[in-house]
Amino acid sequence: MLRRVSILVILGLGLHFLCAASPTKRHGVSIALPKRSSLTKFDGTFDYDKAVAQTVATQKHRQNLVNYLNNFGYLPEGMEIKPIATAPPRNQSRFDKRQTEALIDEGDDELWAGQISIGSPAQKFLVDIDTGSSDLWIPSSSCKSSVCSSKHKYNAGSSSTSKKLSGTFSIQYGDGSSVSGPIYDDTVTVAGITVTEQTLSGVTELSSDFENDPTDGVFGFAYPKISNLQANTFFVNAFLQDAVSSNEFSLFLASFGSELFLGGTNTEKYSGVPEFHNVDLSTGFWQISGASITYGSSTAVSGFETIIDSGTTIMYGPPAAVKKFYAKISGSQLYDATNGLYSFPCSTFSSISFSWGGKSFAISSKNFNFGQTGTGSAQCVGALAGLDLGLGSSTWLLGDSFMKNVYTVFSFEQNAVGFASLV
Repeated sequence: MLRRVSILVILGLGLHFLCAASPTKRHGVSIALPKRSSLTKFDGTFDYDKAVAQTVATQKHRQNLVNYLNNFGYLPEGMEIKPIATAPPRNQSRFDKRQTEALIDEGDDELWAGQISIGSPAQKFLVDIDTGSSDLWIPSSSCKSSVCSSKHKYNAGSSSTSKKLSGTFSIQYGDGSSVSGPIYDDTVTVAGITVTEQTLSGVTELSSDFENDPTDGVFGFAYPKISNLQANTFFVNAFLQDAVSSNEFSLFLASFGSELFLGGTNTEKYSGVPEFHNVDLSTGFWQISGASITYGSSTAVSGFETIIDSGTTIMYGPPAAVKKFYAKISGSQLYDATNGLYSFPCSTFSSISFSWGGKSFAISSKNFNFGQTGTGSAQCVGALAGLDLGLGSSTWLLGDSFMKNVYTVFSFEQNAVGFASLV
């Protein structure tokens, strides 16, 4: 089904893709994802500076909406482009954020990174695996900024399969950071799966906000609708080129053993059958409807949309809705109004779960509790924040604080997101 949908999207945008079959079709491979950094310090207290940097960086979705507007001339109903946000002075840099390829948890559960190679011969990069965006960019060998000095850089001239395209790639993230550079087609390989003529950018300008980011760039896995490059993502091309037999990929995120599985699911990571929910194809995100959140035996909020985003650490909801949720927790209070963060009594934790009309998927205390507000404090900071990201008045953004509790399947074949219980 997605094979037809993908082609329609591409034709609507005037995009290009290669339909030639790859010589090797893979039935599924996994990519290890090494671990991200936690928002809890070693002493058990909440790392406020990192959380604020994460919240500001989450406004990447502002650029996604700009991309959508540029591609189609309008925005999906209820969405709006918010003003650029800035991190407070105390945050001097952008902290670590986003067939099995092991994923590296860079920065303690803040960003999930995987190894890819680009070009012929292969040039290797560590990239943020991001289901909340749709572009691939890495630093160029032409980048002279000190920010690029510690990163792997793409040398287009050294690749026999590189082809320079017209136009320029340019993204300004919600935190004011930016990347820009020329556009290329080149061969990209991930865990033995090779895609030819994959559109990407080797950026020549890289904001100082990326200086402390352990990854080289970003590897997007959302729908082409929000692509700044106006091109298919790697995985869409992998299916079109018959490099994978199944038109779905999946993520297992954990402190250890995390992985991205391309071309299906890894049944060793979950039990039962994934429960699938249809995607709203109008937005370009992995967005599903009919969600509810429960605290204990009481439903706090219901009937909302959710975007599933591996490139985001914290969970976010509209401020009024999140306030209703915390009202269910006795002793909870607004901790930081600017960033929508709440605290709750550390000794109080009942079950918290999300449901989309079927099974309830619980969030563990470890994944919800970001640590004490200060040394010796009885209050801890929660992983759900109330913030208007411009995604709609009833849309929530569920990042890794949710995804670490489930096995997540992203299906282009069904245009759906599936969840399964971990083993």
